[in-house]
Amino acid sequence: MTATPTPAEDAAPIFEPPVTTEALESEARNFLSHLGDLSGQEIAVNFGWTAAIIAGAIALLWLLRFGLRLAARLLSPQHDKKTEQGKEARKGVGGWTMIAARFVLGIIALGWVLHIWGFDMRAGALGAILGVFWRAGFIIMFALAAVEVFSFVITRSLHRGARHASDVRRAAQLRTLAPVLKGVATTFVAIIAVMLTLSQFGVDIGPLIAGAGVLGLAIGFGAQTLVKDFLTGVFLILEDTVSIGDVVTIADFGGVVEDMSLRTIKLRDFDGTLHIFPYSEAMVIHNKTKSFSFAVFDLSIDYNSDIARALELMREVGADLQHDPALGATMLDDIEVVGVDRLADSAVILKARIKTLPGKQWSVQREYLQRIKLAFDANGVAIPFPHLKLVPPDTPIPLEPPRAAE
Repeated sequence: MTATPTPAEDAAPIFEPPVTTEALESEARNFLSHLGDLSGQEIAVNFGWTAAIIAGAIALLWLLRFGLRLAARLLSPQHDKKTEQGKEARKGVGGWTMIAARFVLGIIALGWVLHIWGFDMRAGALGAILGVFWRAGFIIMFALAAVEVFSFVITRSLHRGARHASDVRRAAQLRTLAPVLKGVATTFVAIIAVMLTLSQFGVDIGPLIAGAGVLGLAIGFGAQTLVKDFLTGVFLILEDTVSIGDVVTIADFGGVVEDMSLRTIKLRDFDGTLHIFPYSEAMVIHNKTKSFSFAVFDLSIDYNSDIARALELMREVGADLQHDPALGATMLDDIEVVGVDRLADSAVILKARIKTLPGKQWSVQREYLQRIKLAFDANGVAIPFPHLKLVPPDTPIPLEPPRAAE
């Protein structure tokens, strides 16, 4: 009767041959015995080969670093090659790849050195261990290199497309897509690298792949907010609702969109405070720099002032502002004077607006307000402001003595 193998017996061993303490001790004794039998000339030759292998590994690492920086320089945009920021960016290229390359080359060099000194790396237990770590390190090195290549290509391609885009909104949308696509590419490569690395250590990745769908479903139910953040952010970018560089208001906070990741949008306000919102909490976004903007004016004048003259001055100042060498090009249309907007308690409110390029409304507004103030003062149009009037109390009436009853 044939014995049924147990699941443990069916499982493939992690190392071939199997690594045991006895096997390692036996290999160590044989290796030390072989070292003791070496002659002086053989030892000198082995030392020479060892130094050559170490020097070769260092040279390969230097060539790899030089090649990465040269490729980054050749592929960098022309205007970034001489800037300090571009130089610093190129120095950081291949950082993680070089760490993994040092690990892989270190194992290869160690294996060659041991082989030179008489250690059998092809059949020994230690060779099996080093082989597994070498293959795992090789996978990690290629994964890190792929991540850095994808990041570099995505960033360069989208930023180059943004520079050559005829539409400002299209350029902003491309710059916004860059970090999102890099995050997706990094996640995809990381998952594949983890699966392949686990397979090198004897883990059966078949059930892991089959269970990925179940895990994804569980994550979908257990982390609905994260999924909602991601999907909302994707649609915000694809629909061009908001892009990096826009001035927006979310809830009670406003600022410039500094960064958009897979699940958060970051606003930098005027005093430098960074506001971070998950996309699921950015239910209503007020974009103040989409396509065009308006500089809106609510001007208060005194009830005794000439309203017709004030409206005429508003048109004249707007027309003069269009000829300003700095701000005239940012104005897309003539000033639109609406007229009397409302009658307040102590002033007549006149309303007007100027259509500007996105984000230029504040510069136009500041210059216009300065000029209209000077024009109102020169033409006798009064701008009301709160007054405090002190009224002295009346002279107190002296008290008369009560009259006697008649």
